[in-house]
Order: sequence, then structure tokens, then C-alpha cells
Amino acid sequence: MSSATTSWPERERVTTSVSWGSPSVPHLGPTESPWPKLPHVIELELVAVRVELPSNTPVVVLRELDARQRQLSIFIGNPEATAIAFALEGVDTPRPLTHDLFCDVLDELAVTLDRVVITELRDTTYFADLHLRRLTDDSSVTVSSRPSDAIALAVRTGCPIFSEEDVIDEAGFVEEVDVDVDAGADADADDVVEEFRQFIDNVS
Repeated sequence: MSSATTSWPERERVTTSVSWGSPSVPHLGPTESPWPKLPHVIELELVAVRVELPSNTPVVVLRELDARQRQLSIFIGNPEATAIAFALEGVDTPRPLTHDLFCDVLDELAVTLDRVVITELRDTTYFADLHLRRLTDDSSVTVSSRPSDAIALAVRTGCPIFSEEDVIDEAGFVEEVDVDVDAGADADADDVVEEFRQFIDNVS
């Protein structure tokens, strides 16, 4: 497999505000990554898939592992939100969903997903790359992807998620978090979780 790049258009919207209807996720400091550091990219962790109210628009939230703890939030489609949520919840489906099928094909072809990288923010649109490696000869290929599909594959394969430094510098923001969450906030969090489960039930 020779090295190549295939491009696909990206149609996801971006927000740099904290406007979704979801509780904050307390986080007291940077997380140490098990992956080696790469130049010009920053590793991210998947915080959550949330639903922005009152529009009921799903948003995927990513946060850098380094000390600055900046976040990216990306509006995504309902099918992609469902795919990510199913993987996070460990939901088994009677037949493989699209991203499950993609992973099965990679396994059969002896190809591994090494990492996904959010590469660009252009006119409020994010772009990402899948970095694939063939196990038989260690050759590589890079394929352009929507971030939502890339993240759905990453949570299934356990590969790391990165962002180009320029993207996080442009669109990243720091969410103020009050770690002293009271009982009322916990109740609100339970309500949001239940709303999201209802959303998943409606679109699945």
C-alpha cells in the first residue's frame, strides 16, 4: 500500500462558545498520555457528546491533555453522534453499523488506524485525517475524513485523537469549571443524561 491522500468535503459547523445544554465535566489537571509526542500536533481527549438546547443539536467536545486544557466543540450530525455514543456506552447492535463495518474491513485487510488528526478549520468547517498503517509491510496511507467519523472510529479502535496546533490556537477555548458541584447541579446533570438517552432512542 503506497502512501496517498484522499479528500472529502466537510460539512460540520463549529462553535467557540459554551452554549450547549450539558453539565461541565470537572477536570483538575492535565492527563498524561501513553502515546509519544508528535511535532506540531496536540493530543485531545473526548470529553462527551452533548446536546445543545433548545435546538437538540449534538455537539462533540474534545479537550487537550496538556496544561492549558483548551477545548474544541463541533456540531455533528445525528447518525455520527449516535455512533460515538454507542461506542462509548458499549452498545451491541444486531448488525454492524457503518463505523463498525469500517473497523471490520480494516481488520480483514490487516490495516490499523494509528491516529486521527483534526487538521484544519476553514470557513467554520473542520477537516480531519485518518492515519492508517498496513501491518504486513508497515506502509501508510492518509485519508481525509469528517471529524465526527474520525472520532467514531477512534473510540472503536482506541487510537489517539490529535489536533494541529493552529486549529486549537484558533478555535480552542477554556471552559470555567466549578469543581464544587452541589446536589442541584447533580440533579441537572441527571436530567441532561436522560435527555441524551431519549435523543439516542429517537434517532436509532
